[in-house]
Amino acid sequence: MIKNKLEIGGLYRHYKNSEMIYEVIGEAIHSETLEKLVLYKSLYTCGEYKKGTIWARPKEMFLGTVNINGKEANRFEYIGDSSNA
Repeated sequence: MIKNKLEIGGLYRHYKNSEMIYEVIGEAIHSETLEKLVLYKSLYTCGEYKKGTIWARPKEMFLGTVNINGKEANRFEYIGDSSNA
């Protein structure tokens, strides 16, 4: 596991499925709580959620880790720059 940092335009793979690839499109600030959010779009279709769907997640959670079978892993793993996709 490598410590993630946020890269605007970066591609990230979700830990649940290697097909779940997202492109980070920016950061935002929640208007009520001032919490930092990551804005990212899906590069795949899953059911009613089409390719290009925009998602928002707290930055701390996006860059955070999860426990999988006793091992710590990045929730989203940086896999490269979108300009190389």
